[in-house]
Amino acid sequence: MSEPSKRSTVYFDSQLHEALRLKAAHTHRSVSDIVNDAVRAVLAEDQEDLAVFEERVSEPTMSYEALLDDLRADGKI
Repeated sequence: MSEPSKRSTVYFDSQLHEALRLKAAHTHRSVSDIVNDAVRAVLAEDQEDLAVFEERVSEPTMSYEALLDDLRADGKI
């Protein structure tokens, strides 16, 4: 059994809100459904990014300055 929905107040830029309302009408979905799907997608992307960071934690790091020095030495900048 799924948990009941929670209510929250979100303030959108007026143009963004209008775009959401139009998309909801065009797709026969509610604004809440569209926003929930968008938030789920962003959270899933964050989870994927964190998993990649975890996989790469043992890789050597390089400072930005060292990267620029390497690019300059290779004639790439």
